[in-house]
Amino acid sequence: MKKNILMLYPEVPSTYWSFKSSLRFAGKKAQFPPLGLITVAAMLPEKYDIRLVDLNVRKLTDAQIRWADLIFVSAMIVQKQSFHEVVTRCKSLGKTVVAGGPYPTSSHAAISGVDYFISGEAERVLPEFIRDYENGSARHIYRDTERPDITETPVPRFDLLEIDKYFSMMLQFSRGCPFNCEFCDIIELFGRKPRTKTPEQFIREIQAVYDTGFRGSLFVVDDNFIGNKAEVRKLLPYLAAWQKERGYPYSLFTEASVNLADDPELMDAMIDAGFDMVFLGIETPVEETLHKTQKAQNTRKKLLESVRAIQNKGLEVSAGFIVGFDTDPENIFDLQIKFIQESGIIMAMVGIMIALPNTQLYRRLEREGRLLGETSGNNTHDLDANFITVMDKRTLQEGYKRVLKTIYNPKNYFERCKVMMQEVPRRSRSKRPLRWQEIRAFLSSLVVQTFSSYGLQYLRFLMYTLRTAPALFPEAVRMAIMLHHFRSITGKLVKDHGKTLRRALRSARRALETNRIPQPALSHHEE
Repeated sequence: MKKNILMLYPEVPSTYWSFKSSLRFAGKKAQFPPLGLITVAAMLPEKYDIRLVDLNVRKLTDAQIRWADLIFVSAMIVQKQSFHEVVTRCKSLGKTVVAGGPYPTSSHAAISGVDYFISGEAERVLPEFIRDYENGSARHIYRDTERPDITETPVPRFDLLEIDKYFSMMLQFSRGCPFNCEFCDIIELFGRKPRTKTPEQFIREIQAVYDTGFRGSLFVVDDNFIGNKAEVRKLLPYLAAWQKERGYPYSLFTEASVNLADDPELMDAMIDAGFDMVFLGIETPVEETLHKTQKAQNTRKKLLESVRAIQNKGLEVSAGFIVGFDTDPENIFDLQIKFIQESGIIMAMVGIMIALPNTQLYRRLEREGRLLGETSGNNTHDLDANFITVMDKRTLQEGYKRVLKTIYNPKNYFERCKVMMQEVPRRSRSKRPLRWQEIRAFLSSLVVQTFSSYGLQYLRFLMYTLRTAPALFPEAVRMAIMLHHFRSITGKLVKDHGKTLRRALRSARRALETNRIPQPALSHHEE
């Protein structure tokens, strides 16, 4: 029985991760495509007619919804507001909604309006759901209790994408991570035994991207690319040969654990395959906190030494940092700023700790009676932790804002850029000629940033690069454009939070004046 399937990807809010403020420089609409949805699309029967609408790329119309027999929606927790809006709209038009992905998997009990849930990984349970649905006997929830063999996962349907609207493409090689960090939900979703695709399978997928005509940035989305080092070592020679044969059409980046620094041969192989950046979960320079949160892999050597080892091999390091741990010392904000500046990590994603559903941290805080509710999933913008923090709430919020304002101050940011360019060997850069997209981005940057509040610092940085390392000029332009995004987001975050605080203070004063609440004032845990 033929079905019309409409796949919907909810909007990602404007955050540090969305890069919305800088995408327009390159004429793009979204940073990444919905890899999960186009992978699920490849698992559906060939007789189905499938269309995809990414709300980050274009608006959804009622006509598109009415065309469909089934609506598939996938979302991360940070997309939950848009997710609920999409589901409500589809139900108002009488449509059947199927939901999957990280947010529906972890929070299905709190979600209304969804007819069927595909919980967890889809490879095993999706065919079962399709069979039952066609037979009229589908259950509300389908959940696979075993981890699927992803060597059987089909090549994603890249043909469903408006490919020219995205800045970067995405591929996946593995799922799962061998570590046991208390606050991480990856091990809950995908397990601690990393499962990988075969080298031949991954090459088929990157060839599928190549066949679309897309060139440029490609994100290998594994939460820990080196979780299974033996399999990664098998893949990299295949990938290097493929890239060399085609003149390195892709600049690759991925996520990895800090112990990558202990394996110089593996880093050499990654660079040979075209990797030029890696994201690390550094979290904090406080060793006590790393031990308490079961992130001991970050304590085997000094973190700054590990960052330098990776940079010196030729990989730019970006990283995640967190404030709001139970064991944060009073000077945690200064420690984070100092580490970020010294390390030359230009893309430093700092967030306030949140307790994600179905994590060890969530369960511990629940036992301790410290949970305050569900999180928005946006730890860089939601300044209210969803649990009672050890640190005073106002101190945490103001310290966090100070970190952001300091590290994305143009002077400090460009100093980090210089450190990065000095530490990362030039041999890993510019394997291919400039593309029109990069030239367009530079021209847009020149017009917008020259006349910004930091225009003089911007021009000095570009001139510094031309004088000291002209081969890295495209990298300098990329980093300058990133600053535009980071400053836009930081300014909005600080301004919005200031308005929220002022409204709260005005409300408190009015309440006190009319004796609606008793004195003394509420504690920070009750604010």
